[in-house]
Amino acid sequence: MACVPELDPLEDSGGDERPKWDNKLQYLLSCVGFAVGLGNIWRFPYLCQSHGGGAFLIPYFIALALEGIPLFHIELAIGQRLRKGSIGVWTTISPYLGGVGLGGFTVSFIISLYYNTVLTWVLWYLLNSFQHPLPWSSCPLNLNRTGFVEECQGSSPVNYFWYRQTLNITADMDHIGSVQWQLLVCLAACWAVLYLCVIRGIESTGKAIYFTALFPYLVLTIFLIRGLTLPGAAQGLTYLFTPNMQTLQSPRVWLDAATQIFFSLSLAFGGHIALASYNPPRNILSLTNEFDFPDQSISRDDYVAVLTHLNATQPEKVARLHLESCRLQDFLDKSASGTGLAFIIFAEAILHMPGAPVWAVLFFVMLFTLGLSSMFGYMESIITPLLDMKVLPKWVPKEVLTGAVCLVCFLLSTCFTLQSGSYWLEVFDNHVASLNLIIFAFFEVAGVIYVYGLERFCDDIAWMTGKQPGLYWRVTWKVVSPLLLLTIFVAYIIFLARTTLSYKAWNPQYKQFPLREEKSYPGWVKAVCGLLSFLPLLWIPGVALAQLLAWRRRKQENTWQDVRLA
Repeated sequence: MACVPELDPLEDSGGDERPKWDNKLQYLLSCVGFAVGLGNIWRFPYLCQSHGGGAFLIPYFIALALEGIPLFHIELAIGQRLRKGSIGVWTTISPYLGGVGLGGFTVSFIISLYYNTVLTWVLWYLLNSFQHPLPWSSCPLNLNRTGFVEECQGSSPVNYFWYRQTLNITADMDHIGSVQWQLLVCLAACWAVLYLCVIRGIESTGKAIYFTALFPYLVLTIFLIRGLTLPGAAQGLTYLFTPNMQTLQSPRVWLDAATQIFFSLSLAFGGHIALASYNPPRNILSLTNEFDFPDQSISRDDYVAVLTHLNATQPEKVARLHLESCRLQDFLDKSASGTGLAFIIFAEAILHMPGAPVWAVLFFVMLFTLGLSSMFGYMESIITPLLDMKVLPKWVPKEVLTGAVCLVCFLLSTCFTLQSGSYWLEVFDNHVASLNLIIFAFFEVAGVIYVYGLERFCDDIAWMTGKQPGLYWRVTWKVVSPLLLLTIFVAYIIFLARTTLSYKAWNPQYKQFPLREEKSYPGWVKAVCGLLSFLPLLWIPGVALAQLLAWRRRKQENTWQDVRLA
């Protein structure tokens, strides 16, 4: 049933008309920019901190070697060899696998909706960074100008600026709230900037990627140097990387390490396949992996250094904060994850740096360019398959299709600018990717190795690079990676079955910063969570069933023709 066309090893299956990267550096930076996103800034350090510090690196590197790098190699190689987007690649390997490409296309589309919303928040903070003092440095005055806003005094200026002045968040998800116009304007600006960068595909993104992929590392290096000079930097790094080996007894640690690989390398989205499809077929594959733990931890270390320094030199100021506990472990466990790491923890740390506005501008420009380079990959995951499927007539320019995609995404993403938008962003972020990516990754490995054929795939790599893959690649592709992905899938299903769907609502009555109130999702929201978790997966059996029915129909038609001829 596998319909695998025989490709001439000397034939460029993508055709001469397909665009190509100007040079290898553009391609390499595009892969790195797509793989390294905003999640690497706040997710990986949090996982290290919450899962035994340096002990978390053990399962992480094991998963990287046995799951991440082999799958990364497959995506780059198959995209470069077949020179098509994700849908075209899997349909070429077998029409029954077309659902894998459509599933990755759907996930990339949904993620692009809320991912650019995070860039909207970054842009809003960036615009507010060009003033001194920074607007989140103190509580605003009340309407009567007789004192400070009570809600702000009950939490902190940084907390208040994020939850009230930026999000103007509702008390829970049952209250939808109104559109925040300042966020809507920033959202439109973000999509306009993105459109200008991707307007001509790799011809325009290839130019922009030099800045968006390299600038974040320059800023991270500056923060690294600055962080290492702060009091308490050594203690912060020691705390982060000191291994607690007992945590390795928890299956959750291994599951988090295995699933983090998908986000660290942006696997199974289809983006790497799309980017590699614009590489000349006879080209040496460049395997890149961004180990994202050294620099990103500086954001936490800066805050740790400030807190440690204040405790040692000005305890009276710390006492006036009315903190119930100053234990570092408690503080990091409560706040050092998700968007709070960037918009609360680091925003607070910046206030204690000399020339705070300068550091704020650097930090948020770095976040914006980091997220923008990842959006390039997501947009290629969407636009490249559409171009391959020729959804528009040839006389319609590519700019029109790109503009239509950006416009549709902008209109749909306006829901995240509501007062309850941040709650919905967490729903999408928690339920769209993980389970879907595990399934897609398994079918990618199985499709290439067992349908396309391991030996044929290795011959293609030898043709492209001049060297046959070694034993490590063959063993991981054929045995280890598929078994590991199946194990991760079973463990993840068990984890979901034992998890109670809930979220943290910001209750202004809470006086203990940075706690939020734990609430259970309403029933209709749980239904949305289930829909987001399983809807992209339906493409796989749906397309396979449609192809099977079409095959049977053709077979019946051929049978009737034979009968009539007889």
